[in-house]
Amino acid sequence: MLALLLNVFTPMSFASCCRLLLWLTGAALIALGLMLSAAVVWTFRRSRTPVSPRRPTTGIVRAGPYRYSRNPDYVGQMMTYLGAAVVAGSWWPFLLLPLLMVGIQRGVVRREERYLEARFGQEYRDYKARVPRWVTVGGLLPNHRQPPECP
Repeated sequence: MLALLLNVFTPMSFASCCRLLLWLTGAALIALGLMLSAAVVWTFRRSRTPVSPRRPTTGIVRAGPYRYSRNPDYVGQMMTYLGAAVVAGSWWPFLLLPLLMVGIQRGVVRREERYLEARFGQEYRDYKARVPRWVTVGGLLPNHRQPPECP
């Protein structure tokens, strides 16, 4: 929202020569981000643990996108954000992205990790040791861990 307001007062737009390509790229990122976030909700429900952070979690979800990232919903939300930035054709969201990431990391992710570690102890620490916080390519790049097998 802040990025769009900044763009109204101080436009920093992309070149207009590739507008259709940019729109299609942005739309694809939005669609992929929404599908990833939907997969998160589906995986939580299948695992019979609440999606809402306001309700106590009943278990550590390790299936679906949680095999590759401990925070796939935030990854999906970032993809949607970046897709919207591309569709809008503005540089502002990209410039503000590091601040957004720091806010999510410090304000949300750390608190969630403390909660899960306090609630599940060694079980969560083991999961944390196997699955990266954000994303992995599943061993396609050197020195990347393989995602854990689903039970």
